[in-house]
Amino acid sequence: MGQDRSGAAVSRSQRFSQIDAFTDRPFSGNPAAVCVLPAAREAAWMQQVAAEMNLAETAFLVRRAEGFDLRWFTPAAEVDLCGHATLASAHVLWETDPNAGSRPAKFETRSGTLTATRRGDGVELDFPADPVTAADPDPGLLDALGVTDAKVSNGRIGWVLELPDASAVRAVTPDFAKLSAFEIAVVTARSDDPAFDFVSRCFGPKFGIDEDPVTGSAHCALGPYWAEQLGKTELTGYQASARGGIVGVRVDGPRTHLVGDAVTVTRGELV
Repeated sequence: MGQDRSGAAVSRSQRFSQIDAFTDRPFSGNPAAVCVLPAAREAAWMQQVAAEMNLAETAFLVRRAEGFDLRWFTPAAEVDLCGHATLASAHVLWETDPNAGSRPAKFETRSGTLTATRRGDGVELDFPADPVTAADPDPGLLDALGVTDAKVSNGRIGWVLELPDASAVRAVTPDFAKLSAFEIAVVTARSDDPAFDFVSRCFGPKFGIDEDPVTGSAHCALGPYWAEQLGKTELTGYQASARGGIVGVRVDGPRTHLVGDAVTVTRGELV
């Protein structure tokens, strides 16, 4: 607490929410912290807050004339794109102002302008597609992941490795110390469950996240990849982490639309 010029107490606390994204149940999906700031703060402070939250991502929003500025931080670094924390941000905005859900939420980010639209009880994100191309893996990558049989591609997200089947995806046990030398690695395969088109897991120890529970930005690559493989533009992916999560994907040329639910789990204050 501080004081204004009249001597009255002024709160200097900062409210935040913790949201589980890409799920309709608490304690599953991918948790993100969301801070709606009254004014821009320095990057060092935001990085410290993200480290304190110790979640895969912490989102910081500042209102502008139209929409919001949005930045995302892992416990270790600022990132260019994050799906689940954007979904969480839209959820928080609409939860605090129910009328706001009647129009898309507009975010200005390091990846350009992103929008979120309410779809029933869920959120649809309009993100840039991240098509990947076949590539030879960097030496040591397969060993770090503990896999021997993979079809390897590379894109903005990092590495995408198609494994023989869904059970192989679930069985991956990386050496995170070795894997920290590489960019993000996503392993994927066709689903063995008819409810889903493909399964995936996402690893990013280089960025302070050994395994991300549900990764929206990875689906900007997985959507176009599996759309080509399966000959369809609307797909459903299941991220087979310990928490698990479901991502609806619609591929539309240079854009990928991601659909998911979100649940508020915690509200609090930084004091």
